[in-house]
Amino acid sequence: MIPVRLAVAAHQAPRPQAILTLGGDPSREAVAAQLARHYPSLDVWVSTGETRQKSQAIFRAAGIPDDRLHLDYRAIDTVTNFTTLVSDFEQRQIQHVYVVTSDFHMPRAKAIATIVLGSRGITFTPVVVPSDRARESSARIWRDVGRSLVWIVTGRTGATLHEIQDRVQSRMSQNQ
Repeated sequence: MIPVRLAVAAHQAPRPQAILTLGGDPSREAVAAQLARHYPSLDVWVSTGETRQKSQAIFRAAGIPDDRLHLDYRAIDTVTNFTTLVSDFEQRQIQHVYVVTSDFHMPRAKAIATIVLGSRGITFTPVVVPSDRARESSARIWRDVGRSLVWIVTGRTGATLHEIQDRVQSRMSQNQ
């Protein structure tokens, strides 16, 4: 169903209606700010980026008013960058977003966005930010594809699985 939902969203909203920036590098926010200058009707979401003060400074320097900027700090990783905001986009009837992230990170971001956003009928247009980092491994991409699929079924991303595993191991050690 995801490919169908993506096709419908792309047909209904052929142009992006918002900008989503994945945190992790201030250059991503700088590119998003320039993109927002070019598209003055689009609001910008920054998912776990720079501190509130630094993010606001980046966007204010580009002339983007605070009322267009949505800073969200719920995400703890790339999967949750998408899962924490997808409902916000749905509530605002956003069906198409720009996704801004670094070149090395874009293949994983696109895979996750296809599943998470696509499952809710939201398509995306990638905006690549150049970097000097090597592309992420296929294992990381496939791991997060799996986590995204688990999220569709369970509503959980698996982001805290390592905490659960640590608690189980701790209890097992205490019982020995």
